[in-house]
Amino acid sequence: MQKKEKRSKKIKRKLLHKYRFVVLIEDTFEERFSFKLNRLNVFVFGSVITLLLIGFTTLLIAFTPLREYIPGYSSTALKKEATALAFKTDSLQRVITINQQYVSSIRKVLTGDVKTVDFNKDSILEAASIDGLRINQAPSSADSLLRDKVAQEDKYNPLTGTSEVSFVLFAPVKGTISNNYNPKEKHFAVDVVTTKDASVKATADGTVIFAEWTAATGYVIILKHKNNLLSVYKHNASLSKEQGELVKEGEIIATVGNTGELSTGPHLHFELWSNGYPTNPTNFIDFD
Repeated sequence: MQKKEKRSKKIKRKLLHKYRFVVLIEDTFEERFSFKLNRLNVFVFGSVITLLLIGFTTLLIAFTPLREYIPGYSSTALKKEATALAFKTDSLQRVITINQQYVSSIRKVLTGDVKTVDFNKDSILEAASIDGLRINQAPSSADSLLRDKVAQEDKYNPLTGTSEVSFVLFAPVKGTISNNYNPKEKHFAVDVVTTKDASVKATADGTVIFAEWTAATGYVIILKHKNNLLSVYKHNASLSKEQGELVKEGEIIATVGNTGELSTGPHLHFELWSNGYPTNPTNFIDFD
C-alpha cells in the first residue's frame, strides 16, 4: 500500500510540477514573454487542440468539394450521373421487355405458331368499336324500349345517320381465292391468285412494322393498323415500303410474286390478325 501511495504521489507531483516557458531574443537574451505550465496543462491543451483539428478536418471534408480528392469518396457529379443511368437502365429494361413481346408476336404471325381460335366478324367489329374490350350483355326490356323510342325520334332527323358500326377493309388485290382460311390446318390466311407483278395495296391506314425476306415465304410485309389489327402480305415479288413508313389505305406496298419455298405460283398470301389471333379475311374483304 505504501508503495502504491508513493507511486501515485510521484505521478501527481510530476503532472502538477510547474515549469516556466520563456521566449528570449537570441542576440540580447531579452525576455519577450513567458508563462507557467505543467505537464497536466500541456496534456489537456494538446488534447483539446487535437480534437478541434479532427473536428474541423472532418467538417471540411464532409461539406466541401475537397472530399472528392479523398480516396474512397465519389464526386457529386458521379453520383448524379449514376442515379440518372440507373433510371435510364430501368426504362431501357422495360422497353426491351416490350420489344421482346412485340417480336414474339411478330414471330407467331410469320410462323403461324398459334392456337386455333374461332373468330367471326362481330368480334373484330367489337374490337374496333371499344378497343378490344369484350362486352356480351343483352339489353334489358327498359333499354330496348328506350332504344326504340330514340330510333323513332331520330328516324326523320337529317342530322343523325346510321348508328351501325362500319368496319370495311380495302382489298389488297383482286383475284380468285385458291386456298381458303382454314385454322384446323393452320392456314390462317387466304391465297389469292392474280397476275404476276400486280400491285399489292394496303388494306387500311397503318405503319410498316416488318418488311424483309424470309426463306419460307419470300418477301413479307406486315402492317399495323388501329385497334391492334395486323395485316400480313407474303410471297411478294418485291416490296415498295420499308419498316417504319406510314401508309394510306389503297397505297401500293408490294407486287405479287412467287417467292419463298412454300409458294406454288404467283399469288398473294394474305392474313389478318386481331390482338395476336388470326381471323378470316373474307369476313371483311371481297377479293372478287
